[in-house]
Amino acid sequence: MPLSYSTAAAAPSPLAARSRGLLRSSRSGSVVVRCKKIDQLRAVNGAPPYAPMPNRSLLTPVTLPIIQDANIKNDTRLRIFSGTANPSLSQEIASYLGLELGKINIKRFADGEIYVQLQESVRGCDVFLVQPTCPPANENLMELLIMVDACRRASAKNITAVIPYFGYARADRKSQGRESIAAKLVANMITEAGANRVLICDLHSSQAMGYFDIPVDHVYGQPVILDYLASKTICSNDLVVVSPDVGGVARARAFAKKLSDAPLAIVDKRRHGHNVAEVMNLIGDVRGKVAVMMDDMIDTAGKFSFELFCIHARQVRV
Repeated sequence: MPLSYSTAAAAPSPLAARSRGLLRSSRSGSVVVRCKKIDQLRAVNGAPPYAPMPNRSLLTPVTLPIIQDANIKNDTRLRIFSGTANPSLSQEIASYLGLELGKINIKRFADGEIYVQLQESVRGCDVFLVQPTCPPANENLMELLIMVDACRRASAKNITAVIPYFGYARADRKSQGRESIAAKLVANMITEAGANRVLICDLHSSQAMGYFDIPVDHVYGQPVILDYLASKTICSNDLVVVSPDVGGVARARAFAKKLSDAPLAIVDKRRHGHNVAEVMNLIGDVRGKVAVMMDDMIDTAGKFSFELFCIHARQVRV
C-alpha cells in the first residue's frame, strides 16, 4: 500500500531528496511519494528520544492465575452410578475401587413413569451403570435404558451397562412356533439407548452374547464359589456336584473338574410348563456326601426345593 502525506512546502525534505527511485506527482498542491525500497529506520536528528534498556526485555511475561474448582475432589474420569435395583451392590463395588457413587436422581411419577437426572458432570468420563434387571424386571430394565440415555446426552465418553442379572436371557431361542426372541430385543434396546459396552454375569446361555452389536464382558461367579468351598476344607472325595437338569451337565462337569474331578450327579426331570417340573430320577451316587448344586438361574426355587427334598432322602449334606 503506498505511503501518502500532504505538505505545504514546495521543496522535498533533504532525506527524501537523497532517496532513490522516488516518483512524484502533484495533485491539487499535494505531493505523493511512492518508494520502491524501504530504507532502514535511523535517527536523523541525533540520538533517539528514549533511553535504551539493554538488560531488560521489552516484553514482560504475564502469569495468569490458575482457576481451581473446589467441587473437584480428584481428577479421575471414572464414574459409577447405581440404579434402584440393587444399591447395596453398587456401593460395595464403589468401595472396593476406592470411589464414591455418582450422584443421581431417580424417581417415579404418579403414572409409573421413570425420571432420571445426573447430578454431576460426566463429560468425557467413563461411566459404569450398575443395574440388574431383577424383579420387577420391566421397571428395572426401563430404568437402565433411561440412565444410559441420560449419560449419552450428558456427553459421557464411554457408557458400560453392568447387568449382574440379565433379564429375558432365557428367551434366547424359539423352542416353539411364533415365539419371541426377547433376549435379542433387549440387547438391541440397550445398544440403541447408547451403551458402548455391557458387563453380564452368568448368562443363561453363552450364545446370547452374539445378540449384542457392542462388546460384551461375560464374567462368572464360579471363582467366588470355589474360594468359598476351599475355605471349608472339604475333601474332594466327599463332594459331589449335582446338575439340576440334563441341560446343565456341561456346566456342572466343568465345575466338578475344578474341584479335583469331583463326582457328578444328574437330576432327571420332566417339565410340564413354565416354572413347573417333576423329578423323575437321580442319577449318581450322592449318599453321605456334600452335594453342590449348580444352576444358571433360580427364579421361584421351586424345583430346587423339591430336588433338595429328594436328595436329603438319600442322606446327603447339601
